[in-house]
Amino acid sequence: MVEPLFPVPVGWQVTTVAEIAARGGGDVQTGPFGSQLHAADYVEQGIPSVMPQNIGDNAISEEGIARISVEDAKRLTRYRLRTGDIVYSRRGDVEKRSLVRPNNDGWLCGTGCLRIRFGEGHVLPEYAAYYLAHPAAKAWVVQHAVGATMPNLNTTILGLLPFVLPPMPEQISIARILGSLDDKIELNRRMNETLEAMAQAVFRDCFVDFGPTRRKLEGATDPLTIMGGLVQDAERAQALADLFPAALGDDGLPEGWESKPLLDQANWVNGAAYKNMHFSDGPDALPVVKIAELKNGVTSSTKRTATALGERYRISDGELLFSWSGNPDTSIDAFVWIGGDAWLNQHIFAVRENGTRSRAALYVLLKALMPQFAELARNKQTTGLGHVTKEDMKRLEIAVAPGPVEAAFEEVITPIFNLIVSKLFENRTLAATRELLLPKLMYGEIRLSEAEYLMEAAQ
Repeated sequence: MVEPLFPVPVGWQVTTVAEIAARGGGDVQTGPFGSQLHAADYVEQGIPSVMPQNIGDNAISEEGIARISVEDAKRLTRYRLRTGDIVYSRRGDVEKRSLVRPNNDGWLCGTGCLRIRFGEGHVLPEYAAYYLAHPAAKAWVVQHAVGATMPNLNTTILGLLPFVLPPMPEQISIARILGSLDDKIELNRRMNETLEAMAQAVFRDCFVDFGPTRRKLEGATDPLTIMGGLVQDAERAQALADLFPAALGDDGLPEGWESKPLLDQANWVNGAAYKNMHFSDGPDALPVVKIAELKNGVTSSTKRTATALGERYRISDGELLFSWSGNPDTSIDAFVWIGGDAWLNQHIFAVRENGTRSRAALYVLLKALMPQFAELARNKQTTGLGHVTKEDMKRLEIAVAPGPVEAAFEEVITPIFNLIVSKLFENRTLAATRELLLPKLMYGEIRLSEAEYLMEAAQ
């Protein structure tokens, strides 16, 4: 008899992942072995291959995803993912898992992953994804993974994971309630993508392409035209347009502008070198923020410490962070921290205002420079890692406008940045509500009407 991981309502079945998958005609399967798919087989255009780094918060990220040819995809048909599968990281952060959604259908389960296929008729995949996100289910997976230095999963271990199966109406209700929160999180994420694209369009036109000056040189007089249609408010467009000169200097910059090192635009505080001896599970220990936390937030795998190596390494909500080391295409990036009080680890800069630019302007600037950062890191790449140093930022010069232009730009960009940050915090609240409701719904401790009330209060 299989023991449930937590108390369950009367009438709910308790089985295992392998048994319930087999009951529906599915199974638990690993991705292809290395001998079946080599590094040289990956191509720039083709079928995405899901690796552990692509598994996010119950969603698969396409950022930096590897791809295989159509021919290899046909050869490896048995490893193709279907809508409703659950894909797991096979080693390392083994509690990471994601539901395969319609837009991921036909992708490959990569060499570092496992997939669960529940088959037909018994399990709603959306419910299964939330059950497997239950803290008790994640803890079981971590506890049973094998390996002295790095946890590893296999099909046998994952197949033995106890699985709670409510009647289908309850599965549908649980998935609907929690799914509505995930839908709101995804909507906010997409809104932030749009907002960032807006901010980048304004920045690049004004400070990279010098569009307003060039359009003045071409004879434009209408302020909306001079601003390239990127500023819709006529009064603001007029105020901005008046600030841009109608000529370029010999250096290629608008007249009166200067070229200055990126390093001078902020204070760059590199994180501390926390070691194993510093880590602690004590009540006053705070998370140690590494690149994994920037991407996934604070998780059960996050190390904690009560050791203060210097107050300058302490970060809090809203801090602007820049990861300067790692994979040039997936690790080097700018983030707004929303994980609460924490200690900053090395390889990440806290980017703090020095009176030159606002936090909003610094964020937009860093995002605009990502292609240059990636190239700098790639040129120094060793064993898959690259880095951007303060020396690089001293040599990397940017166009700096007179104070009135910079101030006017910040008036445009700050509301956009503030909205981006507010959506990040809203998503944190939504995720916390989801984590609160998940066990209560699984335990049968909360009625659906109560869950819906809490869900609406969080939005």
